[in-house]
Amino acid sequence: MIGKTIEELKVGDTARFSKTISESDVYLFAGVTGDLNPAHVNEDYAKGTYFKTRIAHGMLSASLISGVIGTRLPGPGTIYMHQEVSFLAPVKIGDTVTAIVEVAEIMAEKKRVRLKTVCINQENTTVVDGEAIVSPPRAPQK
Repeated sequence: MIGKTIEELKVGDTARFSKTISESDVYLFAGVTGDLNPAHVNEDYAKGTYFKTRIAHGMLSASLISGVIGTRLPGPGTIYMHQEVSFLAPVKIGDTVTAIVEVAEIMAEKKRVRLKTVCINQENTTVVDGEAIVSPPRAPQK
């Protein structure tokens, strides 16, 4: 199974994935990345911060974008080449984050696609904003 090839994509195509961020997600992400910042893993410490509670790693939310790109749009076989992100709002444990990917430009001569990438929370607040460049899968050779 492969995702959409560059010939099958069109500007405006979108895909999304939603996930409620759990405490386990935060601890697993901390373990995988080694980012044990107490703002993420220590509630007593986090109570003294601006947010007054633990927040999820920004890259945890941003990584949901990778899931959409690799499984939905363009999908399996896509090669992730570039990502720019801005972290605009915190994600707290229990928030539901929706990653949305939209085809913004098709660069046929380079066989690349520019994607608008955004993550919103359950209140429709943008928590991550950015764009990606990907190489969509190629049709199998016959």
